[in-house]
Amino acid sequence: MRPETIVDILSQMRQGEWFGFNGKEHVYANLVIRSDDEKPTQEWIEEELTRQQRVWDAAKVAKQDRLASVKSKLEALGLTTEEVQDAFGL
Repeated sequence: MRPETIVDILSQMRQGEWFGFNGKEHVYANLVIRSDDEKPTQEWIEEELTRQQRVWDAAKVAKQDRLASVKSKLEALGLTTEEVQDAFGL
């Protein structure tokens, strides 16, 4: 699943309920660390979120490219577009 919020980043960093927002909006200004861990900077969290989104997006594009390649190779072997779609959902 594509990371969309700072919660997605924070939950990957450590196990358990080491952070929270005290019932408030899930934004950095409301972030509370409930462990001995150091609070990550807002800049680092935002950069990591952007990085992980880029990685996810690139992987999705790469998968679509691979599927298009598979489809064209199967059609080159003589399968019709309908046969490829029925057999593989491509």
